[in-house]
Amino acid sequence: MSFMRISSDVGVADRRRQQVRKRPRRPASGNIRMGTSSSVSEEDVMLSLALLLMLAPVQEAPVLTSGTVVEAAARLRPGQYLWAPQVAPSGPMVMIVNLETQRATVYRNGLPIGITTVSTGRRGHETPPGVYTILQKDADHRSSLYDDAPMPFMQRLTWDGIALHGGLLPGYPASHGCIRLPEAFARLLFRETRIGMLVIVTRLSIMPTMAITEAAPLLPDRAEPTVWRGDEQRAAPLSIVVSTADREVRVIRAGKEIGAAPVTFTSDVPGPVAFQRQADGRWLRLLLPGQQHVEGPELGQDAIQVDPVFRARVLAAAGPGSTVVVTPDRLRPELSIATALVRADR
Repeated sequence: MSFMRISSDVGVADRRRQQVRKRPRRPASGNIRMGTSSSVSEEDVMLSLALLLMLAPVQEAPVLTSGTVVEAAARLRPGQYLWAPQVAPSGPMVMIVNLETQRATVYRNGLPIGITTVSTGRRGHETPPGVYTILQKDADHRSSLYDDAPMPFMQRLTWDGIALHGGLLPGYPASHGCIRLPEAFARLLFRETRIGMLVIVTRLSIMPTMAITEAAPLLPDRAEPTVWRGDEQRAAPLSIVVSTADREVRVIRAGKEIGAAPVTFTSDVPGPVAFQRQADGRWLRLLLPGQQHVEGPELGQDAIQVDPVFRARVLAAAGPGSTVVVTPDRLRPELSIATALVRADR
C-alpha cells in the first residue's frame, strides 16, 4: 500500500449538493464555549492555546519508506494520518472505524486510500457499533446539543447526534459519541465522500487490512491455479494489489474481486510501492511519504512472475488510471465487507 505526502491545503467539494449546507461563521467568541462553563475569557483561552503550541513536541510526518502499512498505521500518533486518494482514483468507497484500535480506514475500489487516528465516544457516551450511511454533510456545522460546539466538516451518521467531524484527538475515546477526526483529514475526506457512503463501526482487534471487497477472496487458503471472473472491458480502473508475504495478487474492479493468482518475485520489496497506468500504457511509480524522488519510473516487466495468461488478461482489462500496489503486508486473513458487517454488531 502506498500513501502520498500529507497536505491540508485542499478546498471543500460537494458544495453544489443540496445536502451540504454552508453556514456563516459565528464570532470568534463562540468558538471558546465548550461544555457548560462560560467564565473563561477569550484572552485566557488564546494565551493557553499559545502556551500549548509552544510546549507541544514537533511530530514527524508518518512515512512509508519501509515496513508494512499495518506497522505504519500502528505507529500513528494522535492526530496523524496517511492519505493517498491517487492509489485508487475511482470506485465505491467504504469507511471502517475501529473502536478498539482508535483507527479508521477509508477504502476505495478495495484499497485503503486513507488511514487515520480517531477519538470515539467516552464512557457513558460510547459510539455504538453498527452499519451507517452518510446522511448529511455540513462544512461549518455546530452542535445543537453541546453548547454550540464547532464540528467542522461534519458528516452525519444518525439524526440523534452521531457524526464524523474534525476535533481534538487526545489519544483515547473522549467524545460524546461522535467520531472525531484530525481536522485536516476531515477536510480531505469531506471532498471525496458522497451522501449514502457506507460507514461501518466495529470492535475488531486488528489493524487496517490491505484489501476489502464485497466477498471473500477467490483463492482458497492453499495456492491453486489462477482465477479470472472479469472481462476485457475498461469501463472502470482496476486496483491490483500484490502481497510479497502471501505471494499472491488480487484484482479488484468496482469493489469486487475479479481475479487472483499466485506470484513469485525476482527481487525483494522492503516497503510498499505503487504504480499507475498511463494513457500510453506505461506504469509510472507514485511518490511515497519520505521519498524525495523516484528512480526507475516504469514497472519492470519481469519484477513479478505470474501466469502469462492471467497477466495478459489483467493488462487487457487495465485501462488508464488502474493502479498496482506491491506491499510486504499480508492479504490473509482478509477482511471482506460482509465480514465487517457481521462483526459490527458485536
